[in-house]
Amino acid sequence: MRELRGGKLLFADPEAYWRLQGISCIAGVDEVGRGPLAGPVVAAAVVLPPAAEFSGLRDSKLLTPEARTALDLEIRSRALAFAVRELGPRHIERLGILAASLKAMAQAVQALSLLPEMVLVDGPHPLPLAYPQQPVVKGDDLCPSISAAAVLAKVHRDRLMTAYHRQYPQYNFPRHKGYATAEHLEALRCWGPCPIHRRTFSGVKEWVVDRE
Repeated sequence: MRELRGGKLLFADPEAYWRLQGISCIAGVDEVGRGPLAGPVVAAAVVLPPAAEFSGLRDSKLLTPEARTALDLEIRSRALAFAVRELGPRHIERLGILAASLKAMAQAVQALSLLPEMVLVDGPHPLPLAYPQQPVVKGDDLCPSISAAAVLAKVHRDRLMTAYHRQYPQYNFPRHKGYATAEHLEALRCWGPCPIHRRTFSGVKEWVVDRE
């Protein structure tokens, strides 16, 4: 996707730009779960075939759960390589959420079965990796491989949070996935934090001293 501005040819999709430079093995990487009060941050990295098209692939937050699940299956079956990694609450507390997110994304890239020639990273921050890379703000809207990574990460994390419901049903994690909804905050007030809560986050830390 290209546009002409001020006599210069610009690329709305950085992935298309790098492919025209002769780079074919491009990994897109994204994470989900920076904002919740509970659960891990999950990152995924995906290498798509150069001409692959996926109907409906876009920012995972704009997709229905059913559409994400269908795309998750399609991406896993057609991608040249993919990997999903997660860092749990204790890592998040120790590193801080930004550093933990970048570390999870780096681990996902390193876990790929292919060595990427270029890594496209969602957001403004580079990864702590000695790989050729380009941070792309709103990359999950612009780059198919980042959009695909976002879908894999989101589906994986949602399933994790639903599974945690069996251990900690009082919080109703399948409904809010650990985010700070009124229901979740009320459960924290009543029950205090459980082991998957992030004890340094506002909304959780207020109850740690009294109950742990």
